[in-house]
Amino acid sequence: MDSAFLITAFATLFVVIDPIGLTPIFIALTADTDTAHRRSVAIRSCVIGAGVLFLFAFLGESVLGFIGISMPAFRIAGGILLFLTALEMLFERRSKRREDQAGAEADYPDPSVFPIAIPLIAGPGAIASVILLTGQAEGAVGMASVLGVLIAVLAIVLMFFFSAGLIERAMGKTGITVVTRLLGMLLAALSVQFVLDGLRAFGLAG
Repeated sequence: MDSAFLITAFATLFVVIDPIGLTPIFIALTADTDTAHRRSVAIRSCVIGAGVLFLFAFLGESVLGFIGISMPAFRIAGGILLFLTALEMLFERRSKRREDQAGAEADYPDPSVFPIAIPLIAGPGAIASVILLTGQAEGAVGMASVLGVLIAVLAIVLMFFFSAGLIERAMGKTGITVVTRLLGMLLAALSVQFVLDGLRAFGLAG
């Protein structure tokens, strides 16, 4: 297997999935929860994200095509759902809900499936990248190599998620509040970009 291709695959997936950029979002979405819950969310989100990406690695866009969903439609839907999460981050709705809830594990919100696993880890960009890279891979060895690179990137994501507690303590409550607002704005902009990309693919936006 060409080492240059593996380096390119790693760089592509690392940039698209963006473990460094995901960590502050993970912290904001799991703020005020205990360590055990945060770790379970981290593991669950990475496993679910890996499952979705592996599915598309083997079956490609035919998975969406089978149920009549195009990639542009997937982008638009992901963008709309992500925008709703951004609104909650901006207006403290999640924080207010937590104040009214008991501290039990079952009462904590669970963002592992949405929005962390989908669409932040296994988003349209990551899915498209996996489809492209597996399409370029040659034979079973090439496919296994691409999947190995994907696992390595997801392991880095998990490592960053596990260090979220240390990062949160370093930032403090005020820092987390500021970052949450900022990331809410960035997530809102990202969600709009998802929608625009989907509309552009449909030929409805310039």
